[in-house]
Amino acid sequence: MSQETSEWLNTQTLIGMTDQRGTAWHYRAEDQGAEPNHYPGYIPAADVRRRLFAWRAEAVTPHYPVPFGTTPETPADPANPEYQLVQAPGSPVPMIADLSRRMVFRSDTGRPLGVFSAKYPIMQYEQMLLEGLAALVTPDGLAVSDDSLGIGSAGLLKGGAVAWVQIERPDTVTTPEGVDFRTSILATASMNGTLPLSYAAVNQVVVCDNTHAWALDEAERCGRIWKLRRRTTLSQLDLKDAREALRMIVRAEDSFAADIAKLCDLTVTSGQFRRLLDDFASLPEDDTAKAARTRAETKREQIELLWTSDERVKPWTGTGFGWLQAVNTWQHHIRPGRTDRAGRNTTNAVTGKTAQADAETLERMFRVLTPA
Repeated sequence: MSQETSEWLNTQTLIGMTDQRGTAWHYRAEDQGAEPNHYPGYIPAADVRRRLFAWRAEAVTPHYPVPFGTTPETPADPANPEYQLVQAPGSPVPMIADLSRRMVFRSDTGRPLGVFSAKYPIMQYEQMLLEGLAALVTPDGLAVSDDSLGIGSAGLLKGGAVAWVQIERPDTVTTPEGVDFRTSILATASMNGTLPLSYAAVNQVVVCDNTHAWALDEAERCGRIWKLRRRTTLSQLDLKDAREALRMIVRAEDSFAADIAKLCDLTVTSGQFRRLLDDFASLPEDDTAKAARTRAETKREQIELLWTSDERVKPWTGTGFGWLQAVNTWQHHIRPGRTDRAGRNTTNAVTGKTAQADAETLERMFRVLTPA
């Protein structure tokens, strides 16, 4: 079962700036317990520490029982010194200790988070996501030069195996094409080895709160993310790195606005829209595949309804941005799935799947509109 239930999202994520932007899509007051997880302004860094990062990642040597039917003659295997025979106190079953590995777990619940090499350095979320910015964090948020920044959201996913802190400015940007968006830096890290410590510039279209993190060319894409390539010590993450990451907000606003202008200037005719639909949800040629055909027809009808009459898309119908917005809105708010939609959307944004989906949508759109 997915950990990202409504109760989890309303207790293990913190949402700020609700006076300006309203509540999150997963807001359920009855699931928040004694302390609300929504804040009218920025989220104090102290609350992120207290409510999300108060526990520590600890490590133990993995043990497993000696296979049935074997009789070890020595307490250690000379050929494999990393595997030691031990006798657990009070247990009649001999155990083998794998000294080459360490299992990382939560100190408060004991939940396993991952198994790594014995040399794998353990870093805490407070260190990775807050102390790296300690010189910039104040009780009221962040301050860089004359621009006011603060923590807009933070949370844990996958039982604590993944975490994020989102740093943003309070203002909404409006482009000449009528697209309102806000830009932020999404700092992410993991305890299960799936994500490196990274900062990425992401943008949210205010009309529907869809998250976008694409770039129309490789240079811009590379300029929107910074990663700690090797997990060694936080000495690699100094104040200069933090400031450079935060400067990405300004650069991302400019480049995102330019990207929107390009896509809004790209005309999508009715015939091209039909070809995009065929690429997005092709109809099976085999009439016996009734279930697959029904799914494709439903998908096409949903996209067409967004394209023609949904206020989250209609202002840009007939443009490349309108197509991207239609597909992104479908993926965020309509696409069926086995897990809770709010939890899925949050996970996809943090892990980068949303950005990958946007990039694929753009690639396929350009391929259809400009055939060889």
